[in-house]
Amino acid sequence: MSEYYILAVMAAFVFLYSIIAARLERTPVSGAVVYLFVGLLCGTHGLGILELDVDDQGLKRLAEFTLALVLFSDSSKANLSVLREVKGIPTRLLLIGLPLTIAAGFAVGVLTFDQLTIIEIALLATMLAPTDAALGQAVVTNESVPDSVRESLNVESGLNDGICVPVILIFLALAAGNTTSNETARMVFALPLQAIGIGAGVGVFLAVTGSFLVKFCGTRGWISGTWVGIPVAALAMLCFALSQWMGGSGFIGAFVGGLLFGGLIKGHKVKEELLSGAEGLGNLMSLLTWFVFGAVAFGHGLQNVTWQVITYAVLSLTVIRIIPVMLCLVGVSMRFDSKLFLGWFGPRGLASIVFIVMVIGENLPGGDTLTAVVTWTVALSIVAHGLSAVPYAAWYARTVAARAGSV
Repeated sequence: MSEYYILAVMAAFVFLYSIIAARLERTPVSGAVVYLFVGLLCGTHGLGILELDVDDQGLKRLAEFTLALVLFSDSSKANLSVLREVKGIPTRLLLIGLPLTIAAGFAVGVLTFDQLTIIEIALLATMLAPTDAALGQAVVTNESVPDSVRESLNVESGLNDGICVPVILIFLALAAGNTTSNETARMVFALPLQAIGIGAGVGVFLAVTGSFLVKFCGTRGWISGTWVGIPVAALAMLCFALSQWMGGSGFIGAFVGGLLFGGLIKGHKVKEELLSGAEGLGNLMSLLTWFVFGAVAFGHGLQNVTWQVITYAVLSLTVIRIIPVMLCLVGVSMRFDSKLFLGWFGPRGLASIVFIVMVIGENLPGGDTLTAVVTWTVALSIVAHGLSAVPYAAWYARTVAARAGSV
């Protein structure tokens, strides 16, 4: 199949979607739903319109770069004044809720899958623990939802995937049998600290340096025209790539860098133009990522469906996520419906795709089952969270307003 034919089909889809995107965003159907299922329809498991030759590493890189840009772009729009007031909530979600989610996923996996090893079940639970910043955008950007809830979800989704990276690497090394007991002990303690510390350090350094240069050049009119949207996207990629190269978590670097960068250029006259350009590029890359995933890998995962796969996928999006969130927020002055809202909006997406591609490359015995579970969980999440985001957020906002704004 000619590469020009493939490019023509993809370009046509991007064009058609982009000219009606604003209209679709006002409906319950999220962009990711459209991207994924059009990709599936066009791919080899659908009508066979496209035969994309994208290897595991190619899909992984595309998903990584997309996630890094989305994390930087979303975090740069965070309201730091609100975040300072509610920092206890995202801290609980990350330090208590995330480990509880992995533990709950592991326990359910042990009861559900006889064919997977203990390490493979631990991998599965960790791959599906992080939430997706891009899929949660409809809620995070909905100003009718209380700021404290939106900022908590934004920070949680921005940091939990980076925190899970070293855990995934440890389980992968154990599953592949590439480590001794001494090396394993060192990895358990050193790797998470290294990944988080280096990623955060790189993000802070580049955010401070980048914001100074942007403000210096922006006030002199040196950033204008078609170049306005480039600096933020380039800085996001720099945070990700430099963190990865230095042995840290690129996702932590991108999120921390974006969070600090947005705060440091707050009030600058070109801030909105800078961020809108990066957001547009992030939307385009998300479109391509979901489209390629649907055309290349999605159909394969759907073919290996069993009742255990569907059961785990449904539980992963409900009790495995919601109960840990409820538990970690015990003692927090927050209404039950707000806690339930936080628990439900934990969509799975790009991070889980990156992780499953990493696992596929290891050729584990249970690889097909792991791929099927992650694929189905992501697919159900895209549909369920996509369809519920707008109406649930509207209902929740009305409920909060009716109770005098108390969260």
